[in-house]
Amino acid sequence: MPRQHDLPEDIDSLKRLVREQQALLLSRDLEIEQLKLQLARLRRMQFGRSSEQLDAQIAQLELTLEDLEASEAALLLLPTAATPRIERVKPVRRPLPEHLPREEQVHRPACDCPQCGGELKVLGEDVSEVLEYVPSRFKVIRHVRPKLACASCQTIVQIPAPTRPIARGLAGPGLLAHVLVAKYADHLPLYRQSEIYAREGVDLDRSTLADWVGGASALLDPLVEAVGRHVLTAAKLHADDTPVPVLCPGRGTTKTGRLWTYVRDDRPAGSADPPAVLFRYSPDRKGERPRQHLRDFRGVLQADGYAGFDRLYGESIQEAACWAHVRRKFYDLHVAQASPLAEAALARIGELYAIEAEIRGRPPDERAAVRQARAGPLLAALHGWMHEALGSLSKKSELAVAIRYALSRWVALTRYRDDGRLEIDNNAAERALRACALGRKNWLFAGADTGGERAAAIYTLLGTAKLNGLDPEGYLRHVLERIAEHPINRIDDLLPWTVALPSVTEQRLAA
Repeated sequence: MPRQHDLPEDIDSLKRLVREQQALLLSRDLEIEQLKLQLARLRRMQFGRSSEQLDAQIAQLELTLEDLEASEAALLLLPTAATPRIERVKPVRRPLPEHLPREEQVHRPACDCPQCGGELKVLGEDVSEVLEYVPSRFKVIRHVRPKLACASCQTIVQIPAPTRPIARGLAGPGLLAHVLVAKYADHLPLYRQSEIYAREGVDLDRSTLADWVGGASALLDPLVEAVGRHVLTAAKLHADDTPVPVLCPGRGTTKTGRLWTYVRDDRPAGSADPPAVLFRYSPDRKGERPRQHLRDFRGVLQADGYAGFDRLYGESIQEAACWAHVRRKFYDLHVAQASPLAEAALARIGELYAIEAEIRGRPPDERAAVRQARAGPLLAALHGWMHEALGSLSKKSELAVAIRYALSRWVALTRYRDDGRLEIDNNAAERALRACALGRKNWLFAGADTGGERAAAIYTLLGTAKLNGLDPEGYLRHVLERIAEHPINRIDDLLPWTVALPSVTEQRLAA
């Protein structure tokens, strides 16, 4: 800033100096705005749901509450003259689930009256229930094959040994399924599983468990490919990706691989086609990776603004963009700056989502008709509002960047209006990736690229089983009991939507 005695004397020079100072102030304001937004985003990341610090605070509060409630319960059971019994409001007790097995214990008194010795008659009975826990248990199955000899011709007869999922392997299909689900669905690394099994008196080294995971994954590969063929024949897919830290062998450092997900799920459009999800791993995020994954796909791809997807769009693949990504940009601005324009954008986008909630599950033609009649005018008004708002904003402001992002993808963002098969956003793919994000937090990194490929394969089967309403562990157990001898040309018989599994209730009763 020039000192007062350095100011020019003529009016034109003064005007020019004022304009320069105004430009400098505007530039600084924009920089401050961008820094505040970055800071708000970092704070949301730090103090968001996935924050280890917040998780620890929540866990500490939960433990404190547990201790206080336990202490209160102990005091209530031991009333004294100094500590009178306190009547507290008890939570409403919900009935115990009907599917749980019942073990009945009858507490019958003696047949004679304790007062006079007379015969007792039944008046009725009082029944109360206590919920008990039976720890999970291992068991050993001994396959005994008697060897018989013919007395006449000396022919020896013996039933062939039953096949095992892994040749000469110790693990049965149920244990293999449990190890896979514990690692990839419950996010328990193999070394933790080994420690848990040791407490139950079964010594299973981590390396042994790793051998089982590798063997089972190889056995399941044909089934994973069958899921992939089903996914890629869809007319519409949801796609997304997430980073995965991967160890660099021999260097002790990590690199960033990617897990890609491709989701086929047309149930919101009233389709009866079975849903499925395909995961793929790649050591990098080059655009050639999705091109390779989707080389056989023909249809509409619903995804975010990743440039690698942009290269796919053409005659065989159409783009459908994601309104959730647009909304998130305005939401960040609203949280960071309480911007009235961002709040207005959120309200307008919210009206579009309200329509989607009403028509979810209807056939595509009905959805398209409702969208054209109701969402069409809202989209046109939102488009005009964005152009008008953009004219009043600095080109470098974050709000202008958010608006330009939406306008630059407007054709892809509004494609869902006229095609009832499409969704308003790409949340189906983001939901599929949540399990990967939780697992990544627990197992920290994949040991190598092969570990990433193995994770993608197992995530494919677990995710598809969940989408079809199956218990993932029960499904894997069913498959591993059969797949070793199953004809490869009938692998589709083992897909989740073709398998008739007993319900979770029936499985527990049978156990």
